[in-house]
Amino acid sequence: MTPAEATMPPQRRFGQTMRTDVWWAQPLLIFFGFAAFIVYSTWAAFQGEHYHFGPYLSPFYSPELFGASPHSWFGPKPVWWPGWLLFSPALLILWAPGGLRLTCYYYRGAYYKSMWADPPACAVGEPRKTYLGERSFPLIMQNAHRYFLYLAIIFIFVLGIDAWKALWFADGFGIGVGSIVLLINVILLGAFTFGCHALRHLVGGFRDQLSRSPASFRAYACVSCLNRRHMRWAWLSLFWVGFSDLYVRLCSMGIWHDFRLL
Repeated sequence: MTPAEATMPPQRRFGQTMRTDVWWAQPLLIFFGFAAFIVYSTWAAFQGEHYHFGPYLSPFYSPELFGASPHSWFGPKPVWWPGWLLFSPALLILWAPGGLRLTCYYYRGAYYKSMWADPPACAVGEPRKTYLGERSFPLIMQNAHRYFLYLAIIFIFVLGIDAWKALWFADGFGIGVGSIVLLINVILLGAFTFGCHALRHLVGGFRDQLSRSPASFRAYACVSCLNRRHMRWAWLSLFWVGFSDLYVRLCSMGIWHDFRLL
């Protein structure tokens, strides 16, 4: 045994710590927040109905590639879809924005602690003894983050078009509560997406000297401005995209009435 090994403290058992603060409160809240969103979004995605109301389209279903609503790009359910397999327009597209959040640098740190207990908090014992790193399955999938980012940027523009269409009713231009809800959704999702750590690297972070590229420096500064509050945008956008679907769904079901402000 080397002197270094002889002086190393024994590995903490799961949950063992010398911390005296309420260290478990934050990961517990994050766990319930993630769990609530996952349960609701999965349920909503499998419904396949009540996802549109007038000019409003739920962001869980946008872009609607195939579907029964007027917002469908390519018409109803395709004939090649297996009859035994459940069909919902959301199942065709939700993997892309879901992949961005799953591999997000902030989110992975949050759910590593709250859902995997890896570790549950700083200086707190974790349930596993080894760490294989992000070069082994399943964590190697995190390296696909920038590719999900490319897709997410396209989704932001599509949702922006949806927000514009939400201003046009059967009787012409107008502003409803739903119009504002969908607009706020685009703003929050845009702040989360365009404040991404990977985007900051792509626009200038890879350079050794940003000062030699004024355009990259300005883009880097812009993304960094959003990135400073990345955690805030992550949670606000997560909550609001779920609320946007809920708003459209309840209006479609006749439970909520969409008030016209203009």
